[in-house]
Amino acid sequence: MSEGLRERKKRQTRQRISEVAVGLFVARGFDHVTIAEVAEAAEVSVNTVYNYFPAKEDLVLPPEEASPDRLAGIVRGRAPGQSAAGAVLARLREEVRGRERTVGLTPGFGPVLEMMRAAPTLAARLEDLGRQMTEALAGELAAESGAAPDDPLVCVMAWHIGCLHALIYAEIGRRTTAGERPEAIAGAVLELLDVVEGVLGERVLAYAVREG
Repeated sequence: MSEGLRERKKRQTRQRISEVAVGLFVARGFDHVTIAEVAEAAEVSVNTVYNYFPAKEDLVLPPEEASPDRLAGIVRGRAPGQSAAGAVLARLREEVRGRERTVGLTPGFGPVLEMMRAAPTLAARLEDLGRQMTEALAGELAAESGAAPDDPLVCVMAWHIGCLHALIYAEIGRRTTAGERPEAIAGAVLELLDVVEGVLGERVLAYAVREG
């Protein structure tokens, strides 16, 4: 279904507010910019900003892009014959090759990352997001297998997958902060993914294979 005029205008307004806000945050620091200032710069009302972004942190980490369901969603949508870890590895490779915004490989992301790390509330939200992703993944794996959510095997497998996911993001962040170009980072991270897959072991890589 094609996007209607109303939906397109709403998407464009949301995008403009986010872009304006991130620009202000990078220039002055997340904690030194108010929602009122974001609204004024984006030429909308304060209520409009809150309608699109209920929390200030959502302007930088919108729920649809920084979702606790990310890993569970990847595993839930995996193809027949693909394992849980295999699905996450495949998605990461796809996003890294495409230098997608999801993994922070778009040009100019370095200053945004530095701004995020300098803001305690954003840093805490990122840390909590990783925990939520792992917990949601454990819930997904438990539901599929019929195990309890706190089943030790389910928790260990979710932890392994969550850790490999966090490792890739940490490496991208480290190289971005060091000033490396997205294409160079992508090449190095693809090599890292190969190493990660090589050391995970058959028990993890063959866990929760989707039946055809």
